[in-house]
Amino acid sequence: MSIKERLKELGIELPPANKPTGSYVPATASGTLCFSSGQTPRVNGEVAYTGTMGAENGPSLEEAYAAARVCAINCLAAVDMAAGLDNVARVLKVTGFINAAPGFTQTAKVLNGASDLLLEVFAQAGRHARSAIGIQALPGNAVVEVEIVVRLKEPREFPAD
Repeated sequence: MSIKERLKELGIELPPANKPTGSYVPATASGTLCFSSGQTPRVNGEVAYTGTMGAENGPSLEEAYAAARVCAINCLAAVDMAAGLDNVARVLKVTGFINAAPGFTQTAKVLNGASDLLLEVFAQAGRHARSAIGIQALPGNAVVEVEIVVRLKEPREFPAD
């Protein structure tokens, strides 16, 4: 089964890759590696989940988990644009930045939203190393930002040199 078929089976519609808000591309591929840029939980161009974890009136753990899931979907859209999802052999690394108040220690639980999605999509090939880092602010006041690194089956160069 192709990855796109697997996404359809899971009821996940892959959006177009988010347009960069700065001087970068959504993902870059070189040889058999593809790196996504950090993706916030943007839906239809707008940050859908905002706030600071552990702050008064901040998002719940469930909301932040859902936000990380959206980030992972956006990462997949970026990788698809740069190298094709069906060209992904394995997810190697996931890095998550969580908008967190001092003392918030559940960053790993937030990032599980992205990790769990990648495991659903890629099964064993979705097992990855990762880092979950609490920081003081993110673009658009997003609650989380995620980036991924994948190994490709066939080499790609994007953007072309």
